[in-house]
Amino acid sequence: MILSGIALYLYTRSLLENEIEEELYSNKDRVERLLEKNPDLVGIPPIMMAEKTEIPQDNELIDTLIYDPLQDEIELFKQLSGTKNINGQQYKITVRAMVIESEDILFAIVFTFMVIIFLGFIFLFYLNKSRNEKLWRPFFINLNKLKEFSVKADKPLNFEESEILEFHELNREMESLTAKIQTDYRNLRQFTEDVSHEMQTPLAIMQAKIETLINDQKINESQYEQLSSLQGDIQRLKQLNKRLILLAKIDNNQFTAKETISINEIIQQVIENFRELIQTRIIFVENSKISVVMDKTLAVILFNNLLANAVKHNVDNHAVEVIIEGNNCSIINDGNVALKQPESIFERFYKESKKADSTGLGLSIVKKICDYYRFGPSYSFRTSTETDTAIKTQRELTSQGQHIFSVDFNK
Repeated sequence: MILSGIALYLYTRSLLENEIEEELYSNKDRVERLLEKNPDLVGIPPIMMAEKTEIPQDNELIDTLIYDPLQDEIELFKQLSGTKNINGQQYKITVRAMVIESEDILFAIVFTFMVIIFLGFIFLFYLNKSRNEKLWRPFFINLNKLKEFSVKADKPLNFEESEILEFHELNREMESLTAKIQTDYRNLRQFTEDVSHEMQTPLAIMQAKIETLINDQKINESQYEQLSSLQGDIQRLKQLNKRLILLAKIDNNQFTAKETISINEIIQQVIENFRELIQTRIIFVENSKISVVMDKTLAVILFNNLLANAVKHNVDNHAVEVIIEGNNCSIINDGNVALKQPESIFERFYKESKKADSTGLGLSIVKKICDYYRFGPSYSFRTSTETDTAIKTQRELTSQGQHIFSVDFNK
Protein backbone atom coordinates (compact mmCIF):
# COMPACT_ATOMS: atom_id res chain seq x y z
CA MET A 1 0.00 0.00 0.00
CA ILE A 2 2.91 2.38 0.62
CA LEU A 3 4.36 1.66 -2.83
CA SER A 4 0.95 1.99 -4.46
CA GLY A 5 0.44 5.29 -2.57
CA ILE A 6 3.70 6.67 -4.02
CA ALA A 7 2.74 5.47 -7.51
CA LEU A 8 -0.73 7.01 -7.16
CA TYR A 9 0.78 10.32 -6.07
CA LEU A 10 3.15 10.46 -9.06
CA TYR A 11 0.43 9.42 -11.47
CA THR A 12 -2.08 11.94 -10.10
CA ARG A 13 0.45 14.79 -10.26
CA SER A 14 1.35 13.91 -13.87
CA LEU A 15 -2.32 13.62 -14.81
CA LEU A 16 -3.12 17.04 -13.32
CA GLU A 17 -0.20 18.68 -15.09
CA ASN A 18 -1.28 17.23 -18.44
CA GLU A 19 -4.86 18.34 -17.88
CA ILE A 20 -3.75 21.88 -16.98
CA GLU A 21 -1.55 22.10 -20.07
CA GLU A 22 -4.42 20.93 -22.28
CA GLU A 23 -6.71 23.47 -20.65
CA LEU A 24 -4.17 26.28 -21.20
CA TYR A 25 -3.79 25.50 -24.91
CA SER A 26 -7.56 25.29 -25.24
CA ASN A 27 -8.04 28.67 -23.51
CA LYS A 28 -5.35 30.25 -25.66
CA ASP A 29 -7.19 29.10 -28.78
CA ARG A 30 -10.42 30.60 -27.46
CA VAL A 31 -8.73 33.95 -26.83
CA GLU A 32 -7.32 33.94 -30.37
CA ARG A 33 -10.77 33.34 -31.86
CA LEU A 34 -12.23 36.11 -29.68
CA LEU A 35 -9.50 38.54 -30.86
CA GLU A 36 -10.43 37.83 -34.46
CA LYS A 37 -13.91 39.13 -33.70
CA ASN A 38 -12.95 41.82 -31.18
CA PRO A 39 -9.41 43.28 -31.66
CA ASP A 40 -9.77 45.43 -28.53
CA LEU A 41 -10.20 42.47 -26.13
CA VAL A 42 -7.77 42.68 -23.21
CA GLY A 43 -8.84 39.51 -21.29
CA ILE A 44 -9.44 38.81 -17.67
CA PRO A 45 -6.26 39.42 -15.66
CA PRO A 46 -4.51 37.41 -14.39
CA ILE A 47 -6.27 34.37 -15.94
CA MET A 48 -6.30 35.53 -19.56
CA MET A 49 -4.55 38.57 -21.09
CA ALA A 50 -4.02 39.81 -24.61
CA GLU A 51 -1.74 42.70 -25.58
CA LYS A 52 -0.33 44.01 -28.83
CA THR A 53 3.37 43.54 -29.51
CA GLU A 54 5.89 43.85 -32.31
CA ILE A 55 8.15 40.99 -31.17
CA PRO A 56 7.07 37.52 -32.20
CA GLN A 57 7.38 34.77 -29.53
CA ASP A 58 6.94 31.03 -29.58
CA ASN A 59 4.63 29.33 -27.14
CA GLU A 60 6.26 29.13 -23.71
CA LEU A 61 4.94 27.04 -20.82
CA ILE A 62 6.28 27.97 -17.36
CA ASP A 63 5.36 27.95 -13.67
CA THR A 64 4.90 31.32 -12.04
CA LEU A 65 3.85 32.75 -8.69
CA ILE A 66 1.14 35.41 -8.63
CA TYR A 67 -0.36 37.26 -5.71
CA ASP A 68 -4.05 36.57 -5.25
CA PRO A 69 -5.70 39.57 -3.49
CA LEU A 70 -8.87 37.62 -2.79
CA GLN A 71 -7.04 34.95 -0.73
CA ASP A 72 -4.24 37.34 0.28
CA GLU A 73 -1.54 34.87 -0.60
CA ILE A 74 0.77 33.96 -3.42
CA GLU A 75 -0.50 31.10 -5.55
CA LEU A 76 1.25 28.85 -8.01
CA PHE A 77 0.05 29.15 -11.61
CA LYS A 78 0.91 27.34 -14.80
CA GLN A 79 1.38 29.94 -17.53
CA LEU A 80 1.23 29.58 -21.33
CA SER A 81 2.28 32.61 -23.40
CA GLY A 82 2.95 33.15 -27.09
CA THR A 83 2.27 35.55 -29.99
CA LYS A 84 -0.28 35.24 -32.74
CA ASN A 85 -0.75 37.36 -35.89
CA ILE A 86 -4.40 38.23 -36.10
CA ASN A 87 -5.67 40.46 -38.94
CA GLY A 88 -2.12 41.75 -39.55
CA GLN A 89 -1.50 42.61 -35.86
CA GLN A 90 0.81 40.69 -33.47
CA TYR A 91 -0.84 39.84 -30.15
CA LYS A 92 0.90 38.38 -27.12
CA ILE A 93 -1.62 36.06 -25.52
CA THR A 94 -1.06 34.85 -21.95
CA VAL A 95 -3.32 32.32 -20.20
CA ARG A 96 -2.85 30.98 -16.70
CA ALA A 97 -4.36 28.19 -14.55
CA MET A 98 -3.95 27.70 -10.82
CA VAL A 99 -1.99 24.58 -9.92
CA ILE A 100 -3.04 22.37 -7.03
CA GLU A 101 -0.03 22.20 -4.73
CA SER A 102 1.80 18.86 -4.60
CA GLU A 103 1.79 18.95 -0.83
CA ASP A 104 -2.01 19.03 -0.83
CA ILE A 105 -2.14 16.07 -3.21
CA LEU A 106 0.39 14.15 -1.13
CA PHE A 107 -1.43 14.91 2.10
CA ALA A 108 -4.76 13.83 0.64
CA ILE A 109 -3.31 10.56 -0.66
CA VAL A 110 -1.35 9.76 2.52
CA PHE A 111 -4.29 10.64 4.73
CA THR A 112 -6.65 8.51 2.66
CA PHE A 113 -4.29 5.55 2.69
CA MET A 114 -3.65 5.86 6.43
CA VAL A 115 -7.38 5.85 7.08
CA ILE A 116 -7.79 2.79 4.83
CA ILE A 117 -4.88 0.99 6.49
CA PHE A 118 -6.18 1.81 9.97
CA LEU A 119 -9.72 0.70 9.19
CA GLY A 120 -8.41 -2.42 7.46
CA PHE A 121 -6.20 -3.23 10.44
CA ILE A 122 -9.06 -2.78 12.89
CA PHE A 123 -11.37 -4.89 10.76
CA LEU A 124 -8.86 -7.69 10.15
CA PHE A 125 -7.70 -7.65 13.77
CA TYR A 126 -11.15 -8.22 15.23
CA LEU A 127 -12.14 -10.56 12.42
CA ASN A 128 -9.04 -12.71 12.85
CA LYS A 129 -9.22 -12.53 16.64
CA SER A 130 -12.81 -13.70 16.80
CA ARG A 131 -12.25 -16.30 14.11
CA ASN A 132 -9.02 -17.60 15.63
CA GLU A 133 -10.56 -17.76 19.09
CA LYS A 134 -13.37 -19.86 17.69
CA LEU A 135 -10.99 -22.11 15.74
CA TRP A 136 -8.43 -22.56 18.53
CA ARG A 137 -10.82 -22.75 21.50
CA PRO A 138 -11.27 -26.56 21.21
CA PHE A 139 -7.50 -26.99 20.92
CA PHE A 140 -6.73 -25.14 24.15
CA ILE A 141 -9.61 -26.85 25.97
CA ASN A 142 -8.21 -30.22 24.91
CA LEU A 143 -4.69 -29.13 25.84
CA ASN A 144 -5.86 -28.32 29.39
CA LYS A 145 -7.57 -31.71 29.57
CA LEU A 146 -4.30 -33.38 28.58
CA LYS A 147 -2.41 -31.43 31.24
CA GLU A 148 -4.88 -32.64 33.88
CA PHE A 149 -5.00 -36.19 32.53
CA SER A 150 -4.09 -38.98 34.93
CA VAL A 151 -3.79 -42.67 34.16
CA LYS A 152 -5.39 -43.31 37.53
CA ALA A 153 -8.67 -41.71 36.43
CA ASP A 154 -11.48 -44.15 35.72
CA LYS A 155 -13.29 -41.90 33.26
CA PRO A 156 -12.17 -41.87 29.61
CA LEU A 157 -10.74 -38.66 28.21
CA ASN A 158 -13.26 -36.97 25.88
CA PHE A 159 -11.99 -34.12 23.74
CA GLU A 160 -13.86 -31.08 22.46
CA GLU A 161 -14.98 -31.35 18.85
CA SER A 162 -13.22 -29.12 16.33
CA GLU A 163 -14.05 -27.92 12.83
CA ILE A 164 -10.40 -28.30 11.81
CA LEU A 165 -9.78 -31.68 10.20
CA GLU A 166 -6.25 -32.00 11.62
CA PHE A 167 -7.47 -31.22 15.16
CA HIS A 168 -10.33 -33.67 14.75
CA GLU A 169 -7.95 -36.48 13.72
CA LEU A 170 -5.56 -35.58 16.55
CA ASN A 171 -8.44 -35.75 19.06
CA ARG A 172 -9.47 -39.22 17.86
CA GLU A 173 -5.90 -40.52 18.11
CA MET A 174 -5.39 -38.99 21.56
CA GLU A 175 -8.66 -40.46 22.84
CA SER A 176 -7.60 -43.88 21.57
CA LEU A 177 -4.10 -43.53 23.02
CA THR A 178 -5.22 -42.33 26.46
CA ALA A 179 -7.89 -45.04 26.65
CA LYS A 180 -5.25 -47.67 25.90
CA ILE A 181 -2.90 -46.19 28.51
CA GLN A 182 -5.65 -46.27 31.14
CA THR A 183 -6.53 -49.85 30.28
CA ASP A 184 -2.88 -50.95 30.43
CA TYR A 185 -2.43 -49.15 33.73
CA ARG A 186 -5.50 -50.80 35.26
CA ASN A 187 -4.34 -54.22 34.05
CA LEU A 188 -0.85 -53.64 35.42
CA ARG A 189 -2.20 -52.37 38.74
CA GLN A 190 -4.54 -55.34 39.04
CA PHE A 191 -1.72 -57.72 38.17
CA THR A 192 0.57 -56.17 40.79
CA GLU A 193 -2.10 -56.35 43.47
CA ASP A 194 -3.04 -59.94 42.62
CA VAL A 195 0.55 -61.14 42.54
CA SER A 196 1.43 -59.34 45.78
CA HIS A 197 -1.57 -60.73 47.64
CA GLU A 198 -1.15 -64.24 46.24
CA MET A 199 2.52 -64.31 47.23
CA GLN A 200 1.80 -63.64 50.90
CA THR A 201 0.26 -67.02 51.69
CA PRO A 202 2.90 -69.24 49.97
CA LEU A 203 5.70 -67.24 51.56
CA ALA A 204 4.16 -67.58 55.00
CA ILE A 205 3.70 -71.35 54.49
CA MET A 206 7.28 -71.74 53.28
CA GLN A 207 8.61 -69.85 56.28
CA ALA A 208 6.52 -71.94 58.69
CA LYS A 209 7.76 -75.20 57.16
CA ILE A 210 11.38 -74.05 57.30
CA GLU A 211 10.98 -73.10 60.97
CA THR A 212 9.59 -76.60 61.59
CA LEU A 213 12.59 -78.16 59.87
CA ILE A 214 15.02 -75.96 61.81
CA ASN A 215 13.43 -76.99 65.09
CA ASP A 216 13.86 -80.64 64.11
CA GLN A 217 16.87 -82.04 65.97
CA LYS A 218 17.73 -84.45 63.14
CA ILE A 219 19.23 -81.79 60.80
CA ASN A 220 22.99 -81.26 60.77
CA GLU A 221 24.94 -78.01 60.86
CA SER A 222 25.17 -77.65 57.07
CA GLN A 223 21.44 -78.14 56.63
CA TYR A 224 20.77 -75.66 59.41
CA GLU A 225 22.85 -72.97 57.65
CA GLN A 226 21.12 -73.59 54.33
CA LEU A 227 17.67 -73.45 55.90
CA SER A 228 18.57 -70.26 57.78
CA SER A 229 19.79 -68.67 54.57
CA LEU A 230 16.59 -69.73 52.81
CA GLN A 231 14.54 -68.31 55.65
CA GLY A 232 16.36 -64.99 55.33
CA ASP A 233 15.62 -64.91 51.59
CA ILE A 234 11.93 -65.57 52.24
CA GLN A 235 11.88 -62.81 54.85
CA ARG A 236 13.33 -60.37 52.31
CA LEU A 237 10.72 -61.47 49.77
CA LYS A 238 7.96 -60.81 52.30
CA GLN A 239 9.39 -57.40 53.06
CA LEU A 240 9.68 -56.60 49.35
CA ASN A 241 6.12 -57.80 48.79
CA LYS A 242 4.74 -55.64 51.60
CA ARG A 243 6.45 -52.56 50.21
CA LEU A 244 5.15 -53.23 46.70
CA ILE A 245 1.64 -53.56 48.13
CA LEU A 246 2.13 -50.27 49.98
CA LEU A 247 3.20 -48.49 46.77
CA ALA A 248 0.18 -49.94 44.97
CA LYS A 249 -2.14 -48.71 47.74
CA ILE A 250 -0.70 -45.19 47.52
CA ASP A 251 -1.14 -45.23 43.73
CA ASN A 252 -4.74 -46.36 44.17
CA ASN A 253 -5.52 -43.55 46.66
CA GLN A 254 -6.45 -46.03 49.38
CA PHE A 255 -5.11 -43.73 52.10
CA THR A 256 -7.99 -41.28 52.13
CA ALA A 257 -8.07 -40.50 55.84
CA LYS A 258 -6.96 -36.93 56.47
CA GLU A 259 -6.39 -35.28 59.80
CA THR A 260 -4.18 -32.58 61.23
CA ILE A 261 -1.23 -34.32 62.84
CA SER A 262 1.89 -33.15 64.61
CA ILE A 263 5.06 -34.20 62.81
CA ASN A 264 6.98 -33.71 66.05
CA GLU A 265 4.79 -36.27 67.83
CA ILE A 266 5.01 -38.75 64.94
CA ILE A 267 8.81 -38.53 64.92
CA GLN A 268 8.95 -38.92 68.69
CA GLN A 269 6.76 -42.03 68.44
CA VAL A 270 8.89 -43.53 65.65
CA ILE A 271 12.11 -42.82 67.57
CA GLU A 272 10.76 -44.56 70.69
CA ASN A 273 9.92 -47.63 68.62
CA PHE A 274 13.43 -47.67 67.13
CA ARG A 275 15.12 -47.32 70.51
CA GLU A 276 13.51 -50.57 71.60
CA LEU A 277 14.98 -52.43 68.62
CA ILE A 278 18.42 -50.90 67.98
CA GLN A 279 21.41 -49.72 69.94
CA THR A 280 22.06 -46.64 67.77
CA ARG A 281 21.63 -43.36 69.60
CA ILE A 282 19.05 -41.05 68.01
CA ILE A 283 19.23 -37.31 68.75
CA PHE A 284 16.00 -35.36 68.22
CA VAL A 285 16.30 -31.56 67.97
CA GLU A 286 13.04 -29.56 67.86
CA ASN A 287 13.60 -25.95 66.84
CA SER A 288 10.00 -25.54 65.64
CA LYS A 289 6.63 -27.28 65.47
CA ILE A 290 5.20 -28.71 62.25
CA SER A 291 1.55 -29.66 61.71
CA VAL A 292 0.25 -31.05 58.43
CA VAL A 293 -2.96 -32.57 57.08
CA MET A 294 -2.32 -36.17 55.97
CA ASP A 295 -2.97 -39.81 56.74
CA LYS A 296 -1.33 -40.68 60.06
CA THR A 297 -0.36 -44.16 58.86
CA LEU A 298 1.55 -42.72 55.92
CA ALA A 299 3.29 -40.22 58.20
CA VAL A 300 4.54 -43.09 60.39
CA ILE A 301 5.66 -45.06 57.32
CA LEU A 302 7.45 -41.97 55.96
CA PHE A 303 9.64 -41.48 59.02
CA ASN A 304 10.04 -45.20 59.63
CA ASN A 305 11.67 -45.52 56.22
CA LEU A 306 13.82 -42.40 56.63
CA LEU A 307 15.09 -43.49 60.05
CA ALA A 308 15.57 -47.10 58.93
CA ASN A 309 17.62 -45.88 55.97
CA ALA A 310 19.74 -43.63 58.21
CA VAL A 311 20.37 -46.39 60.78
CA LYS A 312 21.08 -49.02 58.12
CA HIS A 313 23.70 -46.91 56.32
CA ASN A 314 25.21 -45.23 59.37
CA VAL A 315 28.97 -45.46 60.03
CA ASP A 316 30.49 -47.03 63.14
CA ASN A 317 27.21 -46.91 65.02
CA HIS A 318 27.41 -43.12 65.36
CA ALA A 319 24.40 -41.17 66.52
CA VAL A 320 21.64 -40.37 64.04
CA GLU A 321 20.22 -36.85 64.17
CA VAL A 322 16.65 -35.76 63.49
CA ILE A 323 16.34 -31.98 63.30
CA ILE A 324 13.21 -29.88 62.77
CA GLU A 325 13.93 -26.35 61.60
CA GLY A 326 11.06 -24.18 60.35
CA ASN A 327 8.97 -26.35 57.99
CA ASN A 328 11.88 -28.64 57.23
CA CYS A 329 12.77 -31.95 58.84
CA SER A 330 16.26 -33.42 58.30
CA ILE A 331 17.51 -36.93 59.13
CA ILE A 332 21.31 -37.04 59.29
CA ASN A 333 23.67 -40.03 59.50
CA ASP A 334 27.42 -40.27 59.15
CA GLY A 335 29.02 -41.47 55.94
CA ASN A 336 32.43 -41.61 54.34
CA VAL A 337 31.56 -40.91 50.71
CA ALA A 338 28.77 -39.16 48.89
CA LEU A 339 26.39 -41.11 46.68
CA LYS A 340 27.54 -41.59 43.09
CA GLN A 341 24.12 -40.88 41.60
CA PRO A 342 22.15 -38.78 44.11
CA GLU A 343 19.55 -37.89 41.46
CA SER A 344 18.49 -41.56 41.34
CA ILE A 345 18.30 -42.15 45.10
CA PHE A 346 14.47 -41.97 45.18
CA GLU A 347 13.91 -44.28 42.21
CA ARG A 348 12.46 -47.76 42.68
CA PHE A 349 14.97 -50.59 43.20
CA TYR A 350 17.92 -48.21 42.94
CA LYS A 351 20.55 -48.85 45.61
CA GLU A 352 24.23 -48.19 45.96
CA SER A 353 24.55 -50.20 49.15
CA LYS A 354 25.77 -53.80 48.85
CA LYS A 355 23.82 -54.86 51.93
CA ALA A 356 21.69 -57.94 51.31
CA ASP A 357 18.71 -56.70 53.35
CA SER A 358 18.30 -53.59 51.19
CA THR A 359 15.30 -53.77 48.83
CA GLY A 360 15.77 -50.43 47.10
CA LEU A 361 12.15 -49.47 47.85
CA GLY A 362 12.39 -47.60 51.15
CA LEU A 363 13.28 -44.21 49.70
CA SER A 364 10.97 -44.68 46.71
CA ILE A 365 8.12 -45.05 49.24
CA VAL A 366 9.31 -41.83 50.87
CA LYS A 367 9.23 -40.10 47.47
CA LYS A 368 5.79 -41.55 46.67
CA ILE A 369 4.32 -40.30 49.97
CA CYS A 370 5.90 -36.84 49.52
CA ASP A 371 4.58 -36.59 45.96
CA TYR A 372 1.14 -37.68 47.15
CA TYR A 373 1.00 -34.76 49.61
CA ARG A 374 3.24 -32.43 47.58
CA PHE A 375 6.06 -32.34 50.09
CA GLY A 376 9.62 -31.72 48.94
CA PRO A 377 12.10 -34.57 49.61
CA SER A 378 15.80 -33.92 48.99
CA TYR A 379 19.24 -35.41 49.60
CA SER A 380 22.63 -33.78 50.15
CA PHE A 381 26.07 -34.78 51.41
CA ARG A 382 28.05 -32.55 53.74
CA THR A 383 31.78 -33.14 54.14
CA SER A 384 33.49 -32.80 57.51
CA THR A 385 35.05 -29.46 56.45
CA GLU A 386 31.71 -27.84 55.57
CA THR A 387 29.42 -26.04 57.96
CA ASP A 388 25.68 -25.59 57.79
CA THR A 389 24.10 -22.90 59.93
CA ALA A 390 20.64 -24.43 59.45
CA ILE A 391 21.73 -27.73 60.98
CA LYS A 392 23.43 -27.63 64.35
CA THR A 393 25.08 -30.90 65.34
CA GLN A 394 25.44 -31.83 68.99
CA ARG A 395 28.59 -33.89 68.62
CA GLU A 396 31.96 -33.87 66.91
CA LEU A 397 31.98 -35.33 63.40
CA THR A 398 34.46 -38.25 63.22
CA SER A 399 33.55 -39.62 59.75
CA GLN A 400 34.28 -38.11 56.35
CA GLY A 401 30.87 -36.49 56.09
CA GLN A 402 27.14 -36.72 56.63
CA HIS A 403 24.21 -37.89 54.52
CA ILE A 404 21.28 -35.50 54.92
CA PHE A 405 17.76 -36.48 53.89
CA SER A 406 15.28 -33.62 54.21
CA VAL A 407 11.54 -33.18 53.78
CA ASP A 408 10.14 -29.70 53.16
CA PHE A 409 6.51 -29.68 54.35
CA ASN A 410 5.82 -26.24 52.91
CA LYS A 411 6.78 -26.79 49.27
